[in-house]
Amino acid sequence: MYWLSGKIKRDPIRRWALPDRIFFGRGACHILAGCYLDQGIGPHFYAEHIVPDPGFAGSHIYVTDGRISFDFHGYALRDRLLAHHWRGWQARYPDWSGQVARVTFDLLDTASLNARKMLGPDQYHGNVLARAQTYLGRIDHSNAYARTAHRDYR
Repeated sequence: MYWLSGKIKRDPIRRWALPDRIFFGRGACHILAGCYLDQGIGPHFYAEHIVPDPGFAGSHIYVTDGRISFDFHGYALRDRLLAHHWRGWQARYPDWSGQVARVTFDLLDTASLNARKMLGPDQYHGNVLARAQTYLGRIDHSNAYARTAHRDYR
């Protein structure tokens, strides 16, 4: 897990300068998920939102087909992604808890995102959609998905 100081998260230039994995893992995960869905990479994928319980940080949006998930880490079994997220936040805040909800709003619409306290694509320092598309374009999605689907995680 990556932990950013508030100074970086509130500074658009410093946030933009972060490496892609940290940038999309700590504050722009919804943009990456929205671009993934917009490009139709995983035809049966939809977005889910980890919503922390009141008083906690730790929101995260990823895409999944119900078994396999994709986020800034790449492809993983959905259960493993959720366990990793819970473990990371509970290591920092032992009482941390949250819920998983299916996303029912447009992940690339500024008004929808702002209503949920997330930045819209036009509110980043640079062209975040192009950055997400470039990030997604570096991945061989069909092979990565197949490797994940066939791994024995027992």
